[in-house]
Amino acid sequence: MISLKFPDGSARDFESGVTGLDVAASISKSLSKKAVAMAVDGKLRDLYEPIEKDADIRIVTRTDPEALELIRHDAAHVMAEAVQELYPGTQVTIGPVIENGFYYDFAREEPFTPEDLPKIEAKMREIVQRDSPFSCEVMEREAAKKMFRDMGEGYKVELIDAIPEGDAIKIYSQREWFDLCRGPHMTSTGKVGKAFKLQKIAGAYWRGDSNNPMLQRIYGTAWASEEDLAAYLHMLEEAEKRDHRRLGREMDLFHFQEEAPGAVFWHAKGWALFQSLIGYMRRRQQDWGYFEVNSPDMMERTLWEQSGHWEKFAENMYIAETPDDRVFCCKPMNCPGHVQIFKNGLKSYRDLPLRIAEFGKVHRYEPSGALHGLLRVRHFTQDDAHIFCSEDQITEECVKLNEQVLSIYRDFGFEDVRIKFSDRPEKRVGADEVWDKAEAALKRAVEAAGLSYELNPGEGAFYGPKLEYVLRDAIGRDWQCGTVQVDLNMPARLGAYYIGADGEKTVPVMIHRAMFGSLERFTGILVEHHAGHLPLWLAPTQAVVATIVSDANDYARTVLARLKAAGLRAEADIRNEKINYKVREHSVAKVPVILVAGKREAEEGTVSVRRLGSQAQTVLSLDDAVAMIVAEAVPPDMRAEAKAAEAA
Repeated sequence: MISLKFPDGSARDFESGVTGLDVAASISKSLSKKAVAMAVDGKLRDLYEPIEKDADIRIVTRTDPEALELIRHDAAHVMAEAVQELYPGTQVTIGPVIENGFYYDFAREEPFTPEDLPKIEAKMREIVQRDSPFSCEVMEREAAKKMFRDMGEGYKVELIDAIPEGDAIKIYSQREWFDLCRGPHMTSTGKVGKAFKLQKIAGAYWRGDSNNPMLQRIYGTAWASEEDLAAYLHMLEEAEKRDHRRLGREMDLFHFQEEAPGAVFWHAKGWALFQSLIGYMRRRQQDWGYFEVNSPDMMERTLWEQSGHWEKFAENMYIAETPDDRVFCCKPMNCPGHVQIFKNGLKSYRDLPLRIAEFGKVHRYEPSGALHGLLRVRHFTQDDAHIFCSEDQITEECVKLNEQVLSIYRDFGFEDVRIKFSDRPEKRVGADEVWDKAEAALKRAVEAAGLSYELNPGEGAFYGPKLEYVLRDAIGRDWQCGTVQVDLNMPARLGAYYIGADGEKTVPVMIHRAMFGSLERFTGILVEHHAGHLPLWLAPTQAVVATIVSDANDYARTVLARLKAAGLRAEADIRNEKINYKVREHSVAKVPVILVAGKREAEEGTVSVRRLGSQAQTVLSLDDAVAMIVAEAVPPDMRAEAKAAEAA
């Protein structure tokens, strides 16, 4: 007999070899009908798999969150069967679940076209309707290889060769069709449901190696309900409208070109936005007691070896060798440079915590296929800071950081922020006892701040555990931005110390902190979150004065001078074009305020104020219009000060 413990804490004895379906049926007939899989000791398994020993068990139904991955996995198999039914001779390779969907890579001489997708989708619906049971068979390695070789499925033979000796070779069948797969699967193809859609076709090298054959990849998405699918497709439509690359062109912010892949060519308006972000963060950091520094963009390889970056990160670093045979690296991170600044001059415990910050340009190689506008680049600026402190200051400093980073995101319109705790990765530096201490300190800080977090196992930095701040944008997408990392390794590796209260040399704790993260990436997220309608204080061009007739040109220049004298980023449009054309053009460029000036406005000293996205116009005196825009253009961190000055 074995004992199975249920989520409510109760336990029951069963015969060894009982299946999840048997367990579900023993609870209720309705549960056995709804069940699609089981979680045994936290791991998803086939419902038909026998349970041989004591375990925690939970029956998974199709509406449980864990089932979504199974729905997508099964949909991938259904798609592969559909393709081979429609296009005999096509080889299937791999078909994993990915974020929001799945894909399968196929080897076929004739290329798929977008017109093929509806046909494949229709065939998938037929297969789902058949409701064929999934079954699993474990085969001998050589027998499985022979079977696939005889079928002409050479890629499957390679995949079997890559499976470690001792691991089971599993074959999952759905009616006559079958595939090599680790599993698990739901009980039948019918459980996939109707909420799926094929999305696009792309090329992909076998196993991601450009020396291998090019395969054809079909992407799809699948959801638990048709309502969820509709919501996701709507989100994609919204995302396309908000694409920062398109908006970047329309707003004249930046561009990319092949001569500098992964590097941004900032235009004047984009650079104004970028500098507004830096100015905001600089003011906040000064209020919080940071000293701004600047470290070299290129340093000798030996420093990166000492820090641990060379061993863990060399493949992503840009390297140059000089005529005197010295090897230099463009910095992928700012931290080793900040340790050098800390080491310059003797430090005492009385100097701690010492907070230093830098808007440092870093350089990291990313594969060409991974580059994506501002969201994934090779050269970017971090609002990087490092706090050197004692161990007993970790909690207080991290609590402050939590408060600060959340206040920053609120200022930019992000109210929904999630925190992930990432612990030690497989590739890391430092002893386990040091990691134990660092992880415990960071957890205490989050708990002291009264914040909940989600565990993100194995995703810490190679030198320490971290908190990741994930922003949810206006259309429900999640973006990981800020990080806080507790590092008890790098300062020691680089020889940093301070004189403690006992007069002894003591290695400082180093807290790594970024709030925007990459400024380039944060800019892209910000543009998409606001669909280009940036708050007036951030807008690259805050106001445009547009004339109706040439008689108002001189007055428009006067208005522009007033706006600029008030510190606003403004332009005048006195071209010989119709006013509707001008308004439309500046609306596409997402200018928040258009001040329309005609002959009457020039005579009366007024302007017609038109807001982005509105057809309404309000006539104000020039003084009132300027005062209104100036008040709205005050950055959020300066509003309390502005109100106090106004009251005085």
